[in-house]
Amino acid sequence: MPDDMPTLAADTALVADERPMIDVRAPVEFAQGALPGAVNLPLLNDDERHQIGIAYKQKGQAAAIALGETLVSGSVKAARVAAWRNYVEQHPEAILYCFRGGLRSQIAQQWLAEAGALRPRIDGGWKALRHHLNARVDGAAQQPMMIISGLTGCAKTVLINQLEESVDLEGMARHKGSAFGRSPEPPPAQIDFEHALAKRLLGLPGPLVIEDESRQIGSVNVPVTFWQAMEKAPRIRVEMPLDWRLAQLIQDYIIELEQAYTQRLGEEEGWQRMQQQLGNALVRLKKRLGDARLKRLQRMQALAFAAHEQGDRQAHEAWLAPLLTEYYDPLYRYHLQRQQEAGALEYHVGDWESCLAATRQWLAEQQASGR
Repeated sequence: MPDDMPTLAADTALVADERPMIDVRAPVEFAQGALPGAVNLPLLNDDERHQIGIAYKQKGQAAAIALGETLVSGSVKAARVAAWRNYVEQHPEAILYCFRGGLRSQIAQQWLAEAGALRPRIDGGWKALRHHLNARVDGAAQQPMMIISGLTGCAKTVLINQLEESVDLEGMARHKGSAFGRSPEPPPAQIDFEHALAKRLLGLPGPLVIEDESRQIGSVNVPVTFWQAMEKAPRIRVEMPLDWRLAQLIQDYIIELEQAYTQRLGEEEGWQRMQQQLGNALVRLKKRLGDARLKRLQRMQALAFAAHEQGDRQAHEAWLAPLLTEYYDPLYRYHLQRQQEAGALEYHVGDWESCLAATRQWLAEQQASGR
């Protein structure tokens, strides 16, 4: 295998510049986490990779390479080279990578060059660039942060997304952060979440505005160094009346959720899946709600769904209001009390508009001080 083929350093600029990337690892590896924006056009499928791995362990590298040349030959090889070439024709700046920038990406690069499309591979591959992306996330823990907190339904996500300096963790996690926050879209792999966070942070060298979150958001976890910095950061707390928050929840968890499901699955199946999701979310709170309260909320939710089918979406207030006042609000106030006892600094407390203004004021102060 020639060793003079072109390579590129594993620089985060490749991610920041959104360079097209071909990930030649097996689909099972790609599913566990890829570099941002990459497409999976594998040299080996999962079964082939498994067979070659056994050969390598039992007989060594030469035997594994020989088996690979047998498995990926003829029409199989031609199809894979054609897939790479078609992508390169559509994306002339595309680059290749495998796990460590080793044999697989070298083979793909050589075969592609023989087909008339020479493209560089990432030196050190996925592993090297992931290391630099993780370092960017850890480094961001040293940047000034403002955390936007508040009771459920205070439109904190909407607030932070008014600002160029925002880091929307829930958007990256595809989850709104509560038992009711699941999205119809499948959640990202943990590694993909971390890489999305790193990519966002590459363009934010200064102060950051982040919504208050638990470390776990849906199925993913905020990297520990970054989350610890969030825990120590000052806060702006949004306070809004119950009726305002209910209107926001109906928009977020009823109207927009229904739209998302129906767009993805069609009107009938989407409606059924939405009801299942909200019903299952209540059941997941059974331990904390208790049997009697759960059954009461389930009856009220069922009546709300019936009214919803008749066009009355506001009927959901009947079960959302007690869910807030009896469960989420006390839970948040307990969390707030513990933060205050730990000495958390509150920069401002007020309604949504005043909190947005206060956040902009804090950003201006940070920028004026050169942070």
